Amino acid sequence: MICGSTPPGQALLTARRIMRFDAMGMASIVPWVLRRRDGVPPGATAVPYAREQTPTLLIVVFLMALEAGAVEVLLRAWDVPAALRLAVLAVDLYSVVIGLAIAAACATRPHVVSPTELRIRYGVFFDLRLRRETITSVRPMRAYDESGVVTVKDGRLGVAVSSQTNIIVELAEPVTVTRPLGRRADVTQIRFFADDPAAALAALRTRQPR
Repeated sequence: MICGSTPPGQALLTARRIMRFDAMGMASIVPWVLRRRDGVPPGATAVPYAREQTPTLLIVVFLMALEAGAVEVLLRAWDVPAALRLAVLAVDLYSVVIGLAIAAACATRPHVVSPTELRIRYGVFFDLRLRRETITSVRPMRAYDESGVVTVKDGRLGVAVSSQTNIIVELAEPVTVTRPLGRRADVTQIRFFADDPAAALAALRTRQPR
């Protein structure tokens, strides 16, 4: 085996995770159309985060659909065999559906503040539940330079939207987080993005029932 290559078992697990993400994302499209949300129980506060990225995602999806049509026209003009044209078209259409699935998953899976926990999510790719008693403080702090969607560095977790976060949560003790492709890390600070940070902070600062 080449040094530094991904072990076959790990590659298979990664492929399975990606397939699961795709399936869950596609299953989110219907609830999105019906304006339903996943995982927001009665008495909890939904904290949406997808408002800024959804228009961009939809523009990208539209452009991919146009590209798929243009490629099909060109392949027909060049007398490319039907089997190859269908394969290319299937890949292009799958990409369009996945773009819609990402937008749908983020819109239907907001962050959630309940009396007992803070749930931080990013679509179907990330889901972290924090007991509220582990939270020592929350405060607004806007950052525009996050390096990825779900990142961990020096014990700090970032869950960003369009490279932005605007709320910081400090924890009393380390918690273990699982990143989208399975890597784990312990963190004591979390930065995440909310469409309405003031409403999110108000919900988080509400006194917990005893």
